[in-house]
Amino acid sequence: MTRGDLTDDEWTVFEPLLPLGERGPIPDLRRLVYGVMWRFRTGGPWRDMPERYGPWSTVYGRFHLWARSGVFQTLMEAVIAEAASRGQADLDLVSVDSTVARAHHHAAGMTADAELLEALEKAVAEEKGLRQRDRTPR
Repeated sequence: MTRGDLTDDEWTVFEPLLPLGERGPIPDLRRLVYGVMWRFRTGGPWRDMPERYGPWSTVYGRFHLWARSGVFQTLMEAVIAEAASRGQADLDLVSVDSTVARAHHHAAGMTADAELLEALEKAVAEEKGLRQRDRTPR
């Protein structure tokens, strides 16, 4: 077992939720899951995946299929439910990505009253002016 691998108890929660392929040989699901976990734990490119996880294209292909079919959503819900049943779920620790992508209000289809828009633009201009005055040497 390497760092980041699932314990046998954790695997018993995961395994029944993973779909088997409709055709072809049954893959080593645990190795595929470990490959996906390696990719997102390290942030490395798929092509740089260590050989112990199998061909990178196989792991990526399975990841892509599972992502589209909602397998990861189901896994997340099952893991949270299992932790809650054991009294180990602390949702205060849930982290949400705080990245902000700002778009112009027209990009989102926002419409604003002309007077309100003018007042907002004036307030922004005044705020910028205050900031610039605070930076000038005295």
